Amino acid sequence: MTFDADRIAKARAQWRWRGGDRPPFADAPAPGQVSVWDFPRPPELVRDTREIVVHWGGTLVARTRGAWAVRETAHPPTFYLPLADVERAFLRPAGGGSFCEWKGPAHYWDLVDGARRLAQVAWTYPQPLAGAEALAQCLAFYAHELDCSVGGAKVCAQPGGFYGGWITPDLCGPFKGDIGSNSW
Repeated sequence: MTFDADRIAKARAQWRWRGGDRPPFADAPAPGQVSVWDFPRPPELVRDTREIVVHWGGTLVARTRGAWAVRETAHPPTFYLPLADVERAFLRPAGGGSFCEWKGPAHYWDLVDGARRLAQVAWTYPQPLAGAEALAQCLAFYAHELDCSVGGAKVCAQPGGFYGGWITPDLCGPFKGDIGSNSW
């Protein structure tokens, strides 16, 4: 698959905040917290060995200690779980997709269990761009309608309907997706 290099370069160049300094509106981290404004852009992929659990109602959908955390300026981490640690019987291709200037083309997935369905609640990067190759066999979940935890801490979904970061108590923002954050 080929990508328009000029389009990608232009998309990557648009971001002012790149983790080198915090903007004046960034929250100061409390003891034990990390500021999402210290995360780099381009994003870094970090192996996270904390236990990550995803439930849909009372149904276990995924459990792992081998996720990749994608950490990008202004975003809570997005956790990519190895497909081997996801109950794949619940996954159905959702159609549609999107494109990330850092990770490449995304494919979306529904969760289906009998009559229950959550549309486009997960995504994969089957052919990631250079630098994101580790995500090729992984899947990420939007936390809005799921019960998710990282290291036993309950997750809150990143604001807005597009980004898939997971907010945990060890993070401070503000987080991209909030009202007025389009230019971050």
